[in-house]
Amino acid sequence: MRIAIVGYGTAGQAAALFLAAQGHALSVFEQAASPGPVGAGFLLQPTGLSVLARLGLLTPALASGQRIERLHGCNDRGRCVMDMRYADHAPDCFGLGLTRGSLFTLLRDAYADAPDIHTGVRIVSVDAAGGRLYDSAGRSHGPFDLVIAADGAHSVLRDAAPSLVRRHPVYPWGAVWCLLPAEGWPLGDVLQQRYGGVREMIGVLPVGRRADREGRWLTFFFSLPGAQVDAFDAMALTRLHERVGALWPEMLPLLANIDSPGQLHRARYRDVLLHRPALGRLVFIGDAAHAMSPQLGQGVNMALLDAAALADALHEAPTMDAALHGYSRRRRSHLAVYQCLSRWLTPLFQSERDVLAWLRDVGFGPLGRMPLARGQMLKILTGSKMGWWR
Repeated sequence: MRIAIVGYGTAGQAAALFLAAQGHALSVFEQAASPGPVGAGFLLQPTGLSVLARLGLLTPALASGQRIERLHGCNDRGRCVMDMRYADHAPDCFGLGLTRGSLFTLLRDAYADAPDIHTGVRIVSVDAAGGRLYDSAGRSHGPFDLVIAADGAHSVLRDAAPSLVRRHPVYPWGAVWCLLPAEGWPLGDVLQQRYGGVREMIGVLPVGRRADREGRWLTFFFSLPGAQVDAFDAMALTRLHERVGALWPEMLPLLANIDSPGQLHRARYRDVLLHRPALGRLVFIGDAAHAMSPQLGQGVNMALLDAAALADALHEAPTMDAALHGYSRRRRSHLAVYQCLSRWLTPLFQSERDVLAWLRDVGFGPLGRMPLARGQMLKILTGSKMGWWR
């Protein structure tokens, strides 16, 4: 088939690899003139790692990233709120901290046709029935047998298919983040978080090597109300240093060289829910289909799973309609669980409802020590809770 992929982030890259291996004729469109990674370092769960294994990329990913054995979070008084170890889920289970650049490079280098991507082309509209794309210069592309929208949380193509959209508001909270050298950081295999009530959250994730620099690195992030993220300036940076010093003084030396607001990147998130992921010859994958709060750390993993599920459905189904229905069915229950959990758990960590901090701090620790609840929490962490009852 002739297939167009709009967007060359993780979802688009993985889809290109799977579908090229099946022999389809691909046209990949990316609005950036020079495609590259966008976003903070992230945590690959066993689900995402399984997709990289299918692509033959698990070994180089492990070499680039940092194996994560534990997630630990405490509040500003030192009370442990969360302490989960992957080995408690399964003896050989772990996460992998990775930079966006490392994963982007890994997926790009595995795609033989990467030099032929249509770069600097901003697709602004789609004819879902006819399989045609239209760019910002007024040019038409296609027709294609299938158009895959992988253009991220702020998808333009999603706006061009309003009948599919149930909700896609911007979250009222966001974050600033940067990469920091990991030299001297004592806990290289732990994702650590500190909570200042529900209004402040600091996180440090070891992410291994960078594609463009030597050494090993950490992703640092600090959550803020969205308006403060958008207006982050020198005064806000001074305030950030003060708050890090109050909440997590051991972290402050790592930020000594962060003296300009431009050294911190800004991130805003959406809560995207579609009635269904496909319309005519158009199908959505990754954040374009189901962006959610990063609180559960599942975004990249979901993108990889989407790409694999779509490729499997296209390979197995006798018709396009059957394939797109099969793709939706394969992903429906898994996505429903994580979208719901993300929506309801996020206010416990990022909101203005101060009473929720007390409920979280009192309840999460004891709950995490109860065998049944702990088992469910570990399934949620590892991405392996495929439905509410399975």
